[in-house]
Amino acid sequence: MAVERLRVLREFADRGTIAAVAEALSMTPSAVSQQLKVLAKEAGVALLEPDGRRVRLTDAGQALVVRADEVLAAMDRAVAEMAHYRGSARGRVRVAMFPSGAALLLPRVLPALADSGVEVVARDEDLPPSEVPRLLADYDIVLTHRDERSPGIAGPRVSTTVIMREPTDVVVAPTHPLATRTEVTPAELAEETWLSVRGGFPVDDVLRSIATMTGVQPRIAQRLNDFRVIETLVAANYGVALMPRWAVAHPNLAVLRLSGVRAARLYELATRPHAATRPAIATVLQAFRAAATEIAAE
Repeated sequence: MAVERLRVLREFADRGTIAAVAEALSMTPSAVSQQLKVLAKEAGVALLEPDGRRVRLTDAGQALVVRADEVLAAMDRAVAEMAHYRGSARGRVRVAMFPSGAALLLPRVLPALADSGVEVVARDEDLPPSEVPRLLADYDIVLTHRDERSPGIAGPRVSTTVIMREPTDVVVAPTHPLATRTEVTPAELAEETWLSVRGGFPVDDVLRSIATMTGVQPRIAQRLNDFRVIETLVAANYGVALMPRWAVAHPNLAVLRLSGVRAARLYELATRPHAATRPAIATVLQAFRAAATEIAAE
């Protein structure tokens, strides 16, 4: 089986449609379809089947995608070995990061890599962890976050490493009755008006846990994924909010620790399996781990 056709198959598994694969690989849709048909002949088994007006992978196709990952990873390792013989880790590494994680870690990661020969191309992607497999179609590394009680996203096509735990606190306006406190229980928050993020993100997971503990459905006035906007509204006394501890930047907010509940988000680095065998990617992963260790120790 031709390696390039295996790459086309993997792109289809990542992107879901012939048109999306064609755009990603700068091919025509008919050329993509032809490559997949040839690959099916090489495999001797159907790889695609109708799914309404589209097509999807058969069970055999899904199994071959896992093997394609292994073959392409082996090719990457061969390139990495040649880079080793050339004497250093060099190259461009594409990194997707959730915005607050980027704000916290990038100022430490980029200086650490300044003289490494590795170029980091970072982009902010504010998507829930369930979207990580799709993001890995376009990025070498994805920094994601999840509630510490949520299951991890590792699987046959995704490798993950947890690098940091960040507690989740409650923020209130300086004029709020709780503003003089240092901690608060979930029961004391049952009647509050909340400013939260969209569903599927760690902060919302914690809020739902509080609702389970108190038996009271939270009254959510706004759902906004920009913590700066949430802080501004909280400071203006439009509600209270849950925020990751190191994301709080507004100088006038009162920050209260949650008592009686473990609430935190985990920072997780995701890659394709075997991606860390490439020196450039391994160098960037280590820079993120070192930055996380520094922050946690402060």
